[in-house]
Order: sequence, then structure tokens, then C-alpha cells
Amino acid sequence: MRILLVEDEIEMAAALRGALARRGFVVDRVRTLEEARIALKEAGVRTVLLDRRLPDGDGLSLLPLLRSMTDPPFVIMLTALGQTMERVEGLDAGADDYLVKPFELDELLARLRAVARRRAGAAVEPLTLGALSFDTVHREALVDGQPLQLPRREIALLDVLLRRAGRVVLRETIEAALFGFDDTPASNTLDSHVSRLRRRLSEARAGVAIHALRGVGYMAKAE
Repeated sequence: MRILLVEDEIEMAAALRGALARRGFVVDRVRTLEEARIALKEAGVRTVLLDRRLPDGDGLSLLPLLRSMTDPPFVIMLTALGQTMERVEGLDAGADDYLVKPFELDELLARLRAVARRRAGAAVEPLTLGALSFDTVHREALVDGQPLQLPRREIALLDVLLRRAGRVVLRETIEAALFGFDDTPASNTLDSHVSRLRRRLSEARAGVAIHALRGVGYMAKAE
């Protein structure tokens, strides 16, 4: 899941971004409403974590733009404004959830999992291909029921390929899922991730092949 974090507190933003990245999320961080509007023009943002007290205004003023998008992201407010009236105001303005600072990371992770379930539907079935099963909510891969340990970027790569299994996924689409705005991957970085994922799937006998269409993208198919 690609997340846009709109937060002007430097230390909190760095800690939150790092914690989420270690759990497999791609997190882009901006500090103002104007920067958020620019960031939202990029493809792939699925969830927005939005503060209210920002240098150029109340985060709630961004909600009309978010709700008007063709495929609007889910919005979780992360704010110190926690009075009942303020919570109601945020939810009525269009936020999907409202979490008051300070909060526990585990609670935020649980709410992000709930967001994933709501986006996919109440009953979330794992993605399956060959002997491989992938839980999109908990971001866990299994081969014949046994856990397959993957680094976070390979998890993100597996996610985007399995969601479009049997179809070519453009390099640009994959890179949007794997890398944030501040990442500067080399031209062969994606190919290296694909090569390592191929090797892990082969060693685990997952029955999944990843085919390349040179210069265009990749496709996952059952062997």
C-alpha cells in the first residue's frame, strides 16, 4: 500500500515513516497542503494520513479534493484535535477514520489493515497463483501453507504482480508501488528486485514464473 503522510512535525514524521516502511508500506511525506496537492497528482496513493494543524491551513480543507478524485484514497486523520466535536467535524467532512495523537503504532496498523479490508471488500480472499498464496491485508506470502520470508520491496512487487496475474504490468506502475518520491532507484533497480524475487519463488517451489517484456514491464503466471 502506498501512503501519503501529510505531517509537518519533523521528528514524528520521520519516526512514523520509518516504522511503516519497515512493515512494507511505501510512504511519501509532505509537510503542507500545497505539497499534498502536488503529490496527489502522482499515481498510486491508496491512503492519506492527514494532520489538521498544518503550516498553510486545516487538513480538513484537503478533503473535498480527495473526495473528488476518480479513485479516492482512504483518509485517516492523525491529529491532536481530539474533542468529540472535532472528531465529528472530521468524519462529517469526509475522513474515513480519525486517530488522536498520541497514538500507539499498533492501533494505526490495525486501522490500515481495516482500510485494506474495506477497499477489497468485507471478505478478503488471498491472492493465489501456483502453490503461492498472498494475504493482501497482513502482507504475508505462503507456499503450500509455509511462510515465505520476503523483504518489503519484494512483498510490494509480489503484491502488484499477483493483483494483475496473467497480464503485463508496466514498469511505471510497478515502480510507483515500490518507490517513494524521495527514492532515486537506478535504472536496473527494479530488474534486480525482480531477479531476487524470481530466485526466492523458484527455491520455494512456488510454481510462479515472472516473465519480462523488455522495456515494457513484467507478468506473473503459474508455471
